[in-house]
Amino acid sequence: PGDGRLSRRRMEQAGDALEEVLSKALSQQSLTLGVYEAAKLLNVDPDNVVLCLLAAEEEEAGDAALQIHFTLLRAFCCENDINILRVSNPARLAQLLLPAAGPDPPADLHCVLVTNPQASQWKDPALSQLMCFCRESRYLDQWVPVINLPER
Repeated sequence: PGDGRLSRRRMEQAGDALEEVLSKALSQQSLTLGVYEAAKLLNVDPDNVVLCLLAAEEEEAGDAALQIHFTLLRAFCCENDINILRVSNPARLAQLLLPAAGPDPPADLHCVLVTNPQASQWKDPALSQLMCFCRESRYLDQWVPVINLPER
């Protein structure tokens, strides 16, 4: 539509693509979970990060420290041309990522980085679709588009 927003269908497709990217990244061990771990990785190896996800429950909106971390992560990602998305349903993100986390799952899923394990493996249609979604969103001045992971 011409109303300056992406269509619901486009957003659903992006949600499906994100789920696929996370599933692949999990199996390839190319995820970094947690705000502090993400900040450390971004500091030493930003060129290998292909996607940054931010996720918070609505009641965490008042958490000043978390919001400052999000602001800094957003700024860093924008400066380093790293695509960034906000996940609107963190509980679904936890469902996708934590079963494989082993007996001691990380407490912090507020930030998830997808890294590029071997460039050849990332000729990935789902990742390309997400990159396109991010680019279209920026074109519409939505610098951190919100995405909803599909419930299964």
